[in-house]
Amino acid sequence: MPAKNSSNEIRITRIYDAPVEAVWNAWTDSAQVAQWWGPRGFSLTTHSKDLRPGGHWSYTMHGPDGTDYENKTIYFEVEQCKKLVYDHGGNDDRPPLFRVTVLFSATGGKTKMDMSMTLPTPEAAEQTRKFIKQAGGNGTWDRLAEYLEKEASGKERFVINRTFESPLDLVFDMWTKPEHVSSWLPPTGFSMKYIRADIRPGGDAFFIMTNGSGITMHGRMAYLDVCRPDRLVYTQQFCDEKENITRHPMAPVWPETLLMTVQFAEEEPGLTRVTLTCEPQGTVASEELQAFILEKGGMTQGWAGSFDKLEGLLEKH
Repeated sequence: MPAKNSSNEIRITRIYDAPVEAVWNAWTDSAQVAQWWGPRGFSLTTHSKDLRPGGHWSYTMHGPDGTDYENKTIYFEVEQCKKLVYDHGGNDDRPPLFRVTVLFSATGGKTKMDMSMTLPTPEAAEQTRKFIKQAGGNGTWDRLAEYLEKEASGKERFVINRTFESPLDLVFDMWTKPEHVSSWLPPTGFSMKYIRADIRPGGDAFFIMTNGSGITMHGRMAYLDVCRPDRLVYTQQFCDEKENITRHPMAPVWPETLLMTVQFAEEEPGLTRVTLTCEPQGTVASEELQAFILEKGGMTQGWAGSFDKLEGLLEKH
């Protein structure tokens, strides 16, 4: 692994479009934290919470398969709207897994969350990093973004982040050059071919995806903003071979149009965080919105597979 991972710390940085107080409250209020804590598909029951140095938070995470995970967080530092330090992953029968430090700071009307998880050794950190990725644990911070957005605007959005060990410009190229996009974007098992691609503000694209086993999908994208190297905004629709709008072949009540916003940020030289936000656009029927909400887990799995392929492609470069 690169030298940046040869540390006993795991760092996670996120920027939330909400004031610090709102983010702090979402973290510390038991009713709010139950709306987003844990990987997608998990729910949470808080048994007791005493938010102060020396206090504890006792809770159970309920997995989608019915498995319960008992946890007892011990707080060491609590600075209102600024800092939390606590031990995570332990309970009365087992020691904690690691110590967590979370810093909250205002930046341009938004909130920066800077989290570090400290483990005994670099090897333990790398093992935990892999476990978190496999378990979908980073989806917790995406769910927080979705929760904050819904509280502020009432909108349902899907959010997913991935940090790539590659320079910002190279990652941006992978999203905006058709020959690269077609090699990693399609779902696992599918291939993608652009019939037309004009990736610029006001441009559009028309493509076909197939799995070689009878499933073929056409789609089109309209590019609203292409701002190198920070942002890419486009709409996406399913269509037929003549570009007439259709719906997903396996989801007839899927929203007709999705607005996709991709933000690129350099966490440090050679390390780029990609934040993808997706939301239904235009007139959306209630059953379409419900389908979108219910499919967030599937979207997480699909995008994670695409990001894995993108990660492999970046490694080659």
